[in-house]
Parts: sequence; C-alpha cells; structure tokens
Amino acid sequence: MLTQDLRQAIHGLHQCKKSNREISKILKLSRNTVKAVLEQGKELPPQTRKSRHQAADIYPLLPELFTRCLGNGVRVKEVLEEEYALNIPYDTLKRYIRNAGLRAPVKRVGEYVFEPGHEMQHDTSPHGVLLGDKKIKVQCASLVLGYSRKLFMQYYPCFTRFEAKTFLKAGIEFMGGSCRRCIIDNTSVILSAGSGFNAVVSPEMLTFARMYGLEFVAHRVNDPDRKGKIERPFYYIETNFLAGRTFKDWGDLNRQAREWCLIANQKEKRILGMAPDTAFIQEKPYLVPLPEVLPPIYEHYQRLVDCQGYVNLETNRYSAPETLIGKTVDVYKYPETVRFFHKHREIAVHPRLSGKRNERSRLPGHHSQNHKKQTHQAASKTEAELRGHCPFLDQYVSALKKHVRGSGHRQLNRLLNLKRMYPKEAFFSALKKAEHYGLYDLNRLEGLIIKSVAGDYFNLEETL
Repeated sequence: MLTQDLRQAIHGLHQCKKSNREISKILKLSRNTVKAVLEQGKELPPQTRKSRHQAADIYPLLPELFTRCLGNGVRVKEVLEEEYALNIPYDTLKRYIRNAGLRAPVKRVGEYVFEPGHEMQHDTSPHGVLLGDKKIKVQCASLVLGYSRKLFMQYYPCFTRFEAKTFLKAGIEFMGGSCRRCIIDNTSVILSAGSGFNAVVSPEMLTFARMYGLEFVAHRVNDPDRKGKIERPFYYIETNFLAGRTFKDWGDLNRQAREWCLIANQKEKRILGMAPDTAFIQEKPYLVPLPEVLPPIYEHYQRLVDCQGYVNLETNRYSAPETLIGKTVDVYKYPETVRFFHKHREIAVHPRLSGKRNERSRLPGHHSQNHKKQTHQAASKTEAELRGHCPFLDQYVSALKKHVRGSGHRQLNRLLNLKRMYPKEAFFSALKKAEHYGLYDLNRLEGLIIKSVAGDYFNLEETL
C-alpha cells in the first residue's frame, strides 16, 4: 500500500508535466500504479473489507450458542461449522462475540510493586507426578520473593501444619533470610479462624513466624491476584519441571525440584530485565537474617507398643524392642526420621515412611526369631501326625503345603482337627474328592465332609 507522501509526490510530478513513464522511473513504481493513483486523486481512498460472512446473519445465533457452549469460543466455532456450515476465523468470531456484548471486555489491571525484603508469597497447588511407575496426586508448595522473584518449591504427599513449617523453614534457609511479610490465602493450615484482614493465625504458626521475624497476612477472599507472583509459577512448574520427568521416590523428587529451582532462578525475566538471582543480590541485604540457632521441626506423640512389638504412626508401623511390649514410649516425628524414647533414653531411630500407607519399618535386633522356630517345630509335629495313615492323605498334605505361604502350620493344624473330629470314612471320602478336583480350601473341604455325614448322623427329612 502506498503512503500518503508517495501519492502526493506522484501528483506533484504530474503537475510538473512529467509523463507516467518518467514518474515510474523516478519513483521506481509501475506505470499502472502511477495511473491508478492519478485516477484516484491525492487523498487515500477508504478501505473496504470484504467478508465472506454477513455479520447480521451470525449475530442472532450467538446468544444461544454462547450459552450452550458455556462461553467457550472454540466450541462455538465448531458448532457453527457442524450445524450451520459457517467457517468463521476464530479472531473474527471473538470480535463478533465482544460486539454482541456476550463477553465483558478485558479490563486494565494494575501491578503490585514491592521494595526489597518487604514481602514474600506462599501457596500450594495439587500436581500429578509420575513417582516410580505410578502417577499420584501430590501437593506442590512454593515460595517466591516479591522483589527479585526468586523461587523455591518442594513436593509433599499432604500439606498439614507440620509440612508447612518444614517447607517454610527449608525455603527461608534456601533464600538465606526472610521478608517481613508473607502473603498467604485463607488456608486453615496456617489460620485458625477468620479470613482476609480478620484472619487469626494459629498460635503454633504465630510462634514459628516470630522465630523467623515475619508476619503472615491473608488476602481477601476471592482475590488471588494479591498473590499473583506465586500463582503464575505453578503453571511454569507443571509445563517445564514436570514435563517428561520421572522420579524414583520422594527424596529424588524433591532433590530434582531443588536443582531445577537453581536453574530457573538464573533465567532472565522480561518484567525484571534480569535474572532473579541477579535481582536477589540487591534484595539480600534487606532480608531478615536467619536466627543463630535453627530449632528442629518435630511433633511429639505417646504411643503404646502393641503385642507384635510395633508402634503405629500415620497408618504405618515402626518396630520397637520387644521388651517394651505393652509399655508407653515417646515418639518424635521429624521430616526425615522417627525417634523413640523410653524414660528419657533413645531406643530407636527409624527413617520416616513418608507418602506410604500400611508399611512396616523393622530395625535389626528389635524382634527375636524364636517364634519362627517354635512355629516351624509345631508345623513339623502336626505334619508327622498326618502322614503315614493313607497314601492319598500324604499326597494331599504335600500339595497343601505348596498352596500356602510359610510353613503352613495353621492349615495343617486345621486339617488334623478335621481328621480327628469327623468319621474316618467321611473324611477320606471327602479328601479323595477334594484331591481329584484340586480343592485346597479347607472350608470347602469341611463342607464336603458335612454333606457326606449328613445322611448317616442327621435326620434331614421333615417329620410331620
């Protein structure tokens, strides 16, 4: 398209009695272009945009389609193609939707600007993570500094106050200090009552905040933009850190997460004009320094050692010396370990079974193996009483031991009781039938015996 200055130059040369050929050579334009400009005049002609579709035909359809498609413009475009054979460009359709007043225009937004060391933001988000060969739902906790945008994140199977203190302690140590204010949402993990400006921080978390020189502030309900600097990185984490990665266990997951944070903080951010690590150099002197002594994060419980020599904690079981069976021990849960104390003396240190259910941790020396030896001797004695009476009974005993776990003491003892309880003929008859069909369920074997003796020992006919 020719500019207005170029059009005026063509008319000026024409007034100077220059031919179209000469004008085309001077301005390096085609003679047809020069001729068209002279015919149109000096002013730029109005542009008319030709559309394959009549907007007047489309506007009546939009309200119903917009409601049916739940406000999804892409789906509206697909329905117009399927039902009305109208192939409208998506950008054109969006303009039609805005002009019809179906979608509110985008409003101008502001931006929160913070001084160095003034504010940090904390939040959590559920993510799907491939842990081992199974995809599970975990909680991603992240912390970001408001000025430098330096980011730290970790993953947990659940997020209670214990995990919150563990994460915030690790995050503050990662940053080398804390800001004076930490913006959070209205989560009950940190708050005990209220919301927004009326939120009441739980005493436990209030003590933690004072220890590190910070204050928890909850934003208003339905105002997530107040902590937008921590909301945006969650999408970045899902599409960058989790993309194409697999993890062996929780330790490997959080180790890779920490290494990824070191790399992500070195990448330049457009809004900063520098990398977060570079901006952090300016923010570091304004952070509240770490306490000289960092107290450990732990929870205390009192548990009774059960008859099997285990202590139950968080759906998992941890072994204790069998001499303490029936006694109460003090249990201290740390982020990585579980410690047992009895009469102020440490008796065991277990690795914590984090993210697991119904698992056992047994330390060497806690449980003797005498019960296994006694069980094996009892099974051998019971087997000796069963064998030697009948060849197919010996075969059934050998096959039964192959179908049970361990020594089979309980099953052999049950078989011996059946032999002693019921008549010999009925027992061996049912045993032959069970062996023929490969039946090693002793409950069903007993049912066969009862059917065999029912007519001989019980009157099953109704008496009138």
